[in-house]
Amino acid sequence: MCTSAHGDFGGFFSVVADKPGGGSSQASANLIEELAIANRILFREGVVDGFGHVSVRSDADPSRYLLARNMAPALVTPDDIVEFDLDSQPLNANGRGVYLERFIHGEIYRRRPDVIAVVHSHSQAVVPFGIVKTAKFRAVCHMSSFLPICTPVFEIRDSEGEENDLLITSNKLGVALAEKLGDGSCVLMRGHGSTVVGSSVREAVFRAVYTEVNAKLQAEAMRMGEVTYLGEGELKKATKTIGSQINRAWDFWRMRAEGKI
Repeated sequence: MCTSAHGDFGGFFSVVADKPGGGSSQASANLIEELAIANRILFREGVVDGFGHVSVRSDADPSRYLLARNMAPALVTPDDIVEFDLDSQPLNANGRGVYLERFIHGEIYRRRPDVIAVVHSHSQAVVPFGIVKTAKFRAVCHMSSFLPICTPVFEIRDSEGEENDLLITSNKLGVALAEKLGDGSCVLMRGHGSTVVGSSVREAVFRAVYTEVNAKLQAEAMRMGEVTYLGEGELKKATKTIGSQINRAWDFWRMRAEGKI
């Protein structure tokens, strides 16, 4: 038995909305640039395609967060970043469409003050672990040691009933997802994808990439035979060690995303 120890279609749909008096973002230019780069890295590393999104809590106001306007991640530039409050209302969209599933981000930031960045994706290797009831998603290598002993699966039917579109399109559903995530780093979403969190943009991107990598490795290992998963002590120690190497991966991924290597 496995017990826990520890938007949308990325632009397929959008709405146009602005909260009066929002004005320009006070977040730093460096943070906005890093978020734009994160979008392109996630595309280049196969975590997102035309859909999916990444956000970061504002470094000027922790009650706000930054997320791209409604568009494919690979195309995001600093000029495309919009600021939101924790109700996920856009403050400076200036008529631009925003993601329907922005509520994923706002409600996680509200519930988890420790979270600085959030990635939501439909990465293909991960989706099966959210729909096969007997396949518990667990860390199989040191690079994915941030995963919980048993990654939770969000079942939207529990909140929305049988007639739903599987999308997190309201604060109510965002709250339910954030509760399922709990204090962990990753939550699967049945028939949809996954959401990962981190203490920085770079950590969230790192975790999103290696969540996909772990899914591929675990699926292959399960085909071969009985799998040996990382234990509690290994998860804790490996996460601390590997966490100190995130910039090494980020620098490589950034150069590859920019076509420099």
